[in-house]
Amino acid sequence: MAETIDFAGKAVFVAGGTSGINLGIALGFARAGARVAVMSRSPEKVDAAVARLRAAGAEAMGTAADVRDYAATEAALKAAHDAYGDFDVLVSGAAGNFPAPALGMSANGFKSVVDIDLLGSFHVLRAAHPFLRKPGASVINISAPQAEAPMAMQAHVCAAKAGVDMLTRVLAMEWGRDGIRINSVIPGPIDETEGMARLAPTPQARALVERSVPLGRMGVAEDVAAACRLLSSPLAGFITGAVLPVDGGWSLGGAAASMGVIAEQAMAAAAKAKG
Repeated sequence: MAETIDFAGKAVFVAGGTSGINLGIALGFARAGARVAVMSRSPEKVDAAVARLRAAGAEAMGTAADVRDYAATEAALKAAHDAYGDFDVLVSGAAGNFPAPALGMSANGFKSVVDIDLLGSFHVLRAAHPFLRKPGASVINISAPQAEAPMAMQAHVCAAKAGVDMLTRVLAMEWGRDGIRINSVIPGPIDETEGMARLAPTPQARALVERSVPLGRMGVAEDVAAACRLLSSPLAGFITGAVLPVDGGWSLGGAAASMGVIAEQAMAAAAKAKG
């Protein structure tokens, strides 16, 4: 367990915070003393996440809303603000993904991922601005390696997450005068997540990913959660507009290479199944 930075009494909102890495982030803040609100599309996942947060000792609440729906997103943020006051930390982590070559992807499939990842991030940040502590708020967008490393079968995610990182940089410039810091975190291969299950579904693919990480292992959700707490603490008080990989060095060269091989294997398997 990473060393804890105290967030006692702080208000934290995590969009997409009901599963995977984002739930891990929410739990990390909860264990550090924060009051935590989460939001995602599934009422069942929201209820389960709130129960886990409360079991971790946190004051917690949740709302079911789709980040693609601005009005619903705004209402969820307002409900949390009514309960907890100005947000000290906002994490925008909703994401969608499926592996497919560009020619095997419908226009609607491409649009769906861009709407969740990029438009959804804009909705969360734009709707949250009136509810952020000024000065002092930390905003963190959860990006992805595809934002920087071109990967076959990931054209939609590459485009969307690159947009998210540029949104981070632009809003860091625009909102800095309000005393709001905005950064992106890029998780590398994180074990026991839906994303890695889709992108490295076989033992062979998993082993290839692990070998391509300089630190020699996949990460865990707490690795990302700890980075978010660090960026939201006074220790990072002069950091804004940064894009931070939390990936064991994977982005230094292993990401594109290993995922390229995995993509080729997947495309070959799909072609064989068709033929």
